[in-house]
Amino acid sequence: MELEAKVYIVGSGPGDPDLITVKGLKILEKADVILYTDSLVNPVLMERAKKDALIFKSAGMNLEELVDCMEEHVKSGKSVARMHTGDPAVYGAIYEQMKKLKQRGIAYQIIPGVSSVFAAAAAAEVELTIPELTQTVILTRAEGRTPMPEKEQLKDLAAHHCSIALFLSATLIKKIVKEFLEAGWNEEDAVVVVYRASWPDEKVVRTTLGSLDETMRKEGIRKQAMVIISKAADEALLEEGTFESKLYDKSFTHGYRKGESV
Repeated sequence: MELEAKVYIVGSGPGDPDLITVKGLKILEKADVILYTDSLVNPVLMERAKKDALIFKSAGMNLEELVDCMEEHVKSGKSVARMHTGDPAVYGAIYEQMKKLKQRGIAYQIIPGVSSVFAAAAAAEVELTIPELTQTVILTRAEGRTPMPEKEQLKDLAAHHCSIALFLSATLIKKIVKEFLEAGWNEEDAVVVVYRASWPDEKVVRTTLGSLDETMRKEGIRKQAMVIISKAADEALLEEGTFESKLYDKSFTHGYRKGESV
């Protein structure tokens, strides 16, 4: 796999260096220049860079500095790996980078990665789409310094009563609880919080909506946490009921199997 002189926007995964994709790792290993989000991307990954690669930490850079660096090296004939945490399509702040790269005539390619929401669900052993309970997942955030669009207020999204995964919201828990309760959720509804999913210090905390703020304060969790509010996280509810898909039902016929009569 030979790399062209362009920018590769790579999803590095949620933290565990083994959770980068094969393609993402190949790019990391062959890139001439690497810019990685050192506040979130596991630095262990940088050990896979080739010996003569130029490595830059980007947490302290502003947008212009980032793009200037990428432009300089691509125009000198080098391949640049821009390493983002998780999957760059979700809260990756890549749009503004792509826009400026286009304006400057710099080619780029996006390589998807494993999002922290799926690492969190795996750590908590939660399937986010349980038949008859919830078949929809909303990925969103609470409104803080970054305003939410008028039609994406958390209270309105919560009114769907589906699985909701909250990014970048660990400091806004009181606001979250208030809006979910206003949307008709109950204080007893299940919540699972995963701190630093897939990292060595990962922590999975199960609680309820009514106890969420107290629990997170007690656990000292105020950043780098995925908050999943969903009936699919309610272990007691799942234990009591039978929520099975049609896919493996022996009476269900599909393109690969004829169902049995019951």
